Parts: sequence; structure tokens; C-alpha cells
Amino acid sequence: MPMAAVHHWIVVLDIESFSARSDPLQRSLRAAMYDVLHAAVEQAGIPGGALSTEDRGDGVLILFQAQVPPVQLAGALVRALDDCLREKAAVFSEAHAMRFRVALHQGLVSRDARGWSGDAVNTAFRLVDAAPLRDVLSAAGRARLAFIASDEVYRAVIRHDHRTVDPAAYLPVTFEAKHGVEITGWVTVPGYPSPPGLAPGAGAPGTGTPRSGTYAAGAPGAPSPAGGGPAAPAERQGRPNVVFHIGEVHGDPVAGDKHVHHHSGGPVRP
Repeated sequence: MPMAAVHHWIVVLDIESFSARSDPLQRSLRAAMYDVLHAAVEQAGIPGGALSTEDRGDGVLILFQAQVPPVQLAGALVRALDDCLREKAAVFSEAHAMRFRVALHQGLVSRDARGWSGDAVNTAFRLVDAAPLRDVLSAAGRARLAFIASDEVYRAVIRHDHRTVDPAAYLPVTFEAKHGVEITGWVTVPGYPSPPGLAPGAGAPGTGTPRSGTYAAGAPGAPSPAGGGPAAPAERQGRPNVVFHIGEVHGDPVAGDKHVHHHSGGPVRP
């Protein structure tokens, strides 16, 4: 019988270009992914009993209990993931290179015998799979991860300029996800002052300075990766262009409805 829905902080991490690797490399990358995750959680000071994980093959769904401070997730955990990936990069070959896309969201989730489900889980996966996030990581050649927070998390946590989180390093993106739903997220890349290849205009989040730009990834006139970064991962090839927007988020940042409303794509697989 499913448990009642309970609020969690939801983190999803995904290995870049996982499906383009050979089977032996995929097995090795999965083991390394869990090494990095466990080490980062410990380094960030998060008790092991405060989270649950669900394997997703090329990534992990992590549910943090509501009492875990979200600043600790957006700050210490993201920094620890980046540090642990740097340690792995020092010993891994180029063929074994491992970089993460990481998403943070929040909401009600429920659990049954097969795993976790809920609209908030679906949104977290759409954030980590967003074309703008993939393109930013592709453009950031020296980065080890790209991080996206949902608009809800940005407005409630990141924008308040807590000591371990720099809101000025984030830029907003709005993209069209499944069922034509528009989702807004805020992207940052550790080690970069702003996400490379993303901002055609100037201005820091929250200043009211507009950023313009509406384009399809890979379309003529779209911003090219900074410094002529690597091409999009093989797993992106053949996908239809996804239109996304760069700009300030409009509406009331405190009282406005910032929830994404869409239908679930089905239960989380075991």
C-alpha cells in the first residue's frame, strides 16, 4: 500500500553521455557515480539516514527528508560533488571521463513497494534532462557538473544570498517539457561566474535588468558554446530542437503561483 505523500527535497543526478559508452565503461561509471555520491553526502555533513536513493541506470534519484536544510543541498552538497568529481578526474582516462547534470526541486512524493512517485519527481527529472542544461555542460569544457534548481527552490532559497550559495552565478532558463509544459529553472556551473554559452544579455538575477533571447538549441542564430566547446553529446543527436527562453522570470516572486502543473508521465519505475 502506498505511503501518504510527504514533502522531500528532490535531487537527481545524471551522467553526461552515459549511453555513448561501452558496457564495461558504463558499469565502471556507475560504480564511480555511487562513490562520488556517498563521499559528497558525507563531506556535506548530511546524515545517511536523512535520505533515500533510487537507482536510475545512468543516474540516481535522491530524496532528502524535509528537515535537511536546502541551503546545505544547493551549497555544500553541490560543492562536494564537484570536489569529488575533480578527484576522480585526476585518475580517470579521457574515455572514462565522468561529468554530472544535477537538479534540485522540492515537493510531495509518495512511496510504494516499487519506488517513489509524484508530480515533483517528474518535474525534477525534466529539469535534469532539460536541453539548456545539457548545452551549458557541453559548452563548459573545464566543468565537472552543471546544476539546475527549480524556480521554486531558487525563489525560496538561492536568491536570498546565503553564505554558501551565490545567486549571482545563476541564470534563468525556461524550456518546453513533456505535454507542452513550460518549466523555469536556474542554472549555475561551479568554477564559472555564469553558465557559459547561455546569456546573450547582461544583468544579474534579481536586478530587473532584462535578458532577451528565444531560440532553438542548434538553430541558426543561437548562441554558440563559449570558447568553441565540445559538440552536444551523442545521446542528444537526432532529438528535435527544443525551444527555450532566457530572461528574467516575471510575476510575483513571493505570492505568485510558481508550481508547475502537468500530468504525471506514469509511476517511477523500480
